[in-house]
Amino acid sequence: MANSPARVLIVRLGAMGDILHALPAVALLRATLPEIKIGWVVERRWHELLCAPGAELRGERSVLRPLVDEVHLADTRQWRRNLLARETRAELLSLRRGMKAAHYQAALDLQGSVKSAVVARMAGTPGITGFRYPREAVATIFYQMSAPTQSAHVIRQNVELVRYWLRGIPCQTVSTFASGSAPLPRHAESEARMAEVLHTHGIEGPFAILNPGAGWRAKQWPAARYGELARRLETLGLRSVINYGPGEVAMMQEAMAVSAGAAVPIQSSISELIALTRKARLFVGGDTGPTHLAALLGIKTLALFGPTDPARNGPFWQDSLVLREEDSVTDYSHSRHLDYGLQAMSVEHVLEAAQTLLA
Repeated sequence: MANSPARVLIVRLGAMGDILHALPAVALLRATLPEIKIGWVVERRWHELLCAPGAELRGERSVLRPLVDEVHLADTRQWRRNLLARETRAELLSLRRGMKAAHYQAALDLQGSVKSAVVARMAGTPGITGFRYPREAVATIFYQMSAPTQSAHVIRQNVELVRYWLRGIPCQTVSTFASGSAPLPRHAESEARMAEVLHTHGIEGPFAILNPGAGWRAKQWPAARYGELARRLETLGLRSVINYGPGEVAMMQEAMAVSAGAAVPIQSSISELIALTRKARLFVGGDTGPTHLAALLGIKTLALFGPTDPARNGPFWQDSLVLREEDSVTDYSHSRHLDYGLQAMSVEHVLEAAQTLLA
């Protein structure tokens, strides 16, 4: 890339794990061109991964918004439901105006979908760079440059796209980055709130976070086994927190019933989850956003994989360990059918791996 633009827009709308997988590439861009102005368009429900609650969406960077200079909010799920509504048209126009007002000179589509490519086009930049073989092939008609990628892992693919866009400018490789090098917001109120919640539950020492939920059923290790794992971890002097989100109350209750008091349930916002995870000694969960958050923060992370391929999606950083049984079959169809390998994974196997990590 000759004559590096002063302003670049990142397009990675969601979801949680995918945004976290994009952060190292954007951190590489920031490290290579420290003075560049970076904007990011993201779904509103995920924006706390980039900007703490109540913080300004644009302006001077701080611990509240450590990586990017401006955050643009989208709500594509709501827009699709009410495509012809006046509110939808107004919000789309506002997003377009906000991106155009920032005068971005390039856009990097790290999502590779028609939706993300259309959003990048709305910014009116002279050039959009995307993957040569994106997730949705039609997206390439919106690109002026297409980056070839060779790596299996999504994090490395994102880095390859940024390095392609930066070609001709010396920069680090992702292997030089450690967990924590892609900064996440720090929000003092969320940290204080989580400290108070832990104190209320009597957790003053080290603890584990257990996360039964995942994006679809096939990725979920049985909730009751998380409860049994909590009981076993307590014998090692480690209390457990059952993390759960909307729609996961039943799983939380099942895990809590089996835990027999060895675990406590905590539901949190994204900002609060970041604060809570920073305090944890161990994280155990499936292929889901909170697991990737823990790995990125440098928490000892045990990831329980079933239908998804850890070579592509698994925790990337040191202090992470992946368990996957031979009976698991790679399948990204969002099936509700159970994954036999993941269902066969025993509490003893998971506990042994957790002890290895803790040691």
